[in-house]
Amino acid sequence: MLTFLEETLLLCLDDESGRFLPILPTSMTAAAAGALLMDLALLDRVDSDLEKLWVADATPTGEPLLDDALGQLAAAPVDQTVRFYLDLLARDGERYREMGVRRLVERGILAIEEGRLLWVFRTRRYPVLDGRQQREVKDRLLAILGSDDIPDPRDVVLICLSSACRIIQTVVGEVAYEEMRPRIEMLRKLDLIGQSVMRTVEEMEFVLATAPIQ
Repeated sequence: MLTFLEETLLLCLDDESGRFLPILPTSMTAAAAGALLMDLALLDRVDSDLEKLWVADATPTGEPLLDDALGQLAAAPVDQTVRFYLDLLARDGERYREMGVRRLVERGILAIEEGRLLWVFRTRRYPVLDGRQQREVKDRLLAILGSDDIPDPRDVVLICLSSACRIIQTVVGEVAYEEMRPRIEMLRKLDLIGQSVMRTVEEMEFVLATAPIQ
């Protein structure tokens, strides 16, 4: 089973060009941190209430990506807010993103192609070698949004993370997104960590939008 970060990366990847969609770095790093926390929560490594989050079990999961994050949480001050731990992991958001891409390569889902633009600028593509996982993630997302059923926790997490990255619109299309918006908002409220991820992204974007131009 893929981690939430890997699933989110597959949703963010344009399978035709092999390049990631243009997503604000703040959104991606917050989503990466949230994905790690959510995986650890479903594996009973962390727990939370309305105010705090804490490490409930520091036993390694066997997944390098998650164990790296779990080690950071275990070494951090205890009983802090979800936002505190999100910010902690988001500092390494770009590194975790690269780790997630490497795991997809190791699993035989993606490849890495290096190139040059105008013989000067380095470029990188991630062609999809095995598209079944990417199709499965996208199909799950569409099925969740097209149904009135309450999805399982993993599917709720997928909605929260794809909302944080602002990629639901790309997957379902702008017209369908507007029709599905009430259901998306309802599902986002089912996960406390997911709510914190969304607030973090919105606050970061507000700061960037209101920052004075230097």
